[in-house]
Amino acid sequence: MAATGSEKQGAKAYYVSTPIYYVNDAPHLGHAYTTVAGDVLTRWHRQRGEKVWYLTGTDEHGQKIMRTAEANGVTPQAWADKLVTEAWKPLWEHLEIANDDFIRTTQKRHTDRVQEFVQDLYDKGEIYKGGYEGPYCVGCEEYKLPGELLDGEGDFAGQKLCPIHKKPVEILSEENYFFKLSEYGEKLLAHYEANPGFIQPESARNEVVNFVRQGLQDLSISRSTFDWGIPIPWDDKHVIYVWVDALLNYATAVGYNENQAKFEETFPADVHLVGKDILRFHAVIWPAMLMAQGLPLPGKIAANGWLMVGGEKMSKSNLTGIKPQDLTSHFGVDAYRWYFLRAIAFGQDGSFSWEDFSARYTSELANDYGNLASRVAAMVGKYFGGTLPEAAAAGEAERAIHEGLTKAVTEADRRIGEDLDFQGGILAIFDFVKQVNGYITEQEPWKVAKDTSDEGKARLATILYTAAESLRAVAVLLNPVMPDTSQKLWDSLGATASLGALADQTIGEAGEWGLLPAGTTVTKGAVLFPRLEEKPTA
Repeated sequence: MAATGSEKQGAKAYYVSTPIYYVNDAPHLGHAYTTVAGDVLTRWHRQRGEKVWYLTGTDEHGQKIMRTAEANGVTPQAWADKLVTEAWKPLWEHLEIANDDFIRTTQKRHTDRVQEFVQDLYDKGEIYKGGYEGPYCVGCEEYKLPGELLDGEGDFAGQKLCPIHKKPVEILSEENYFFKLSEYGEKLLAHYEANPGFIQPESARNEVVNFVRQGLQDLSISRSTFDWGIPIPWDDKHVIYVWVDALLNYATAVGYNENQAKFEETFPADVHLVGKDILRFHAVIWPAMLMAQGLPLPGKIAANGWLMVGGEKMSKSNLTGIKPQDLTSHFGVDAYRWYFLRAIAFGQDGSFSWEDFSARYTSELANDYGNLASRVAAMVGKYFGGTLPEAAAAGEAERAIHEGLTKAVTEADRRIGEDLDFQGGILAIFDFVKQVNGYITEQEPWKVAKDTSDEGKARLATILYTAAESLRAVAVLLNPVMPDTSQKLWDSLGATASLGALADQTIGEAGEWGLLPAGTTVTKGAVLFPRLEEKPTA
């Protein structure tokens, strides 16, 4: 699903990227978690009226991909093509991911530019030839420091294991080309000091700072033991290290050395969203490469935590055994998008369980939000024939709703749009939903309806208009999180403006009272969050 942002020529786009994902297997919950977070963030900024660019894609080179393809009896390119076509792109479409571009590292627009970037560093004396021997994790595509390794037990007794993959490392010895990463330690530390928000959360920042303070080693940027990669331009016996190749996607996808106008309007990224297991590549190697090339550094490296499966297991104990479709088929796509950002504080590890998802779905989505929408539509239909009445003078109760909405918009905008605190932003919106539910309970419109005087009718009109207009604002605020549900609510309210279109309803305008005109036709459409069927068996 391609998205369009406002076309402010020359304005810097709000540029957000996900990691580009390895195509050694189909996407799982962790990949979707990061990608949905980026989608919500960029949709939010689009609804601010900003020019936005959202990038995702796939990492298709390296030894891990080569071995996976060999195990499946196909070429690495054929394997990558199959996974991208049949697994990755279809899932992002299914989850309503509104990315502006999808970069593949096997595309010529990428490979040519990577060679030019590396050649330029070589010409500047930033790269030299040398030899290296050390423990290598194919899963990480990275040489490990001896102190990082774990002692194997059981089947792996006597072997050293990667701390992330818990599998034995291989001892590699090869002649490589090296990037002078060791010369950038002080520069990196100075940048971290001057820009305390550069790495988030703070725990991730502290980890990186401590790592760099221990001293950096020069980075091996080529491999000569296999050939599935981009050739070193001055020595075709070597291919470029997959992480150097991969990191450069953030530049090649937006016109580096190809479309200068596009590059200047987009680069650098405002936010790189990454998993914490790949934080060092993004917070150490990537900025050092940019410094060496004289290019600006990204605004923020935001590391999300790991998703862990808690409670009853659905099919396999391993997280990668759970497909997002296993959940969307039961809860729906919008609820899926909402749940992980609502239940887990972004930047921290979080546990997922089917029971927790079910409980939150029933309590917050169905009972609080969905029931509110159904009640309001039903009462407008019953008491005003489906035509939204015009409100009379607002009283103290209505002013409290106005103030509550202003607070919700301000807090949600800061938390989601600036702090990447998706959980806090969503909670601020749902606090307002609860406030509106409380308002209806206190005002008892079903009792007010028994007063057939002009004063009684005016009071009933005010109550129901206040509730409907509150729902209009909620639809705008939750549109980045649950676009399909927001559109259904929008349509049921009879709103004529285009939901989410920058010219009609921005985040700021969500808090402006009275944008839903009286006289619109309010209909009780399909239930926003249907009752859940029984949990499917594994």
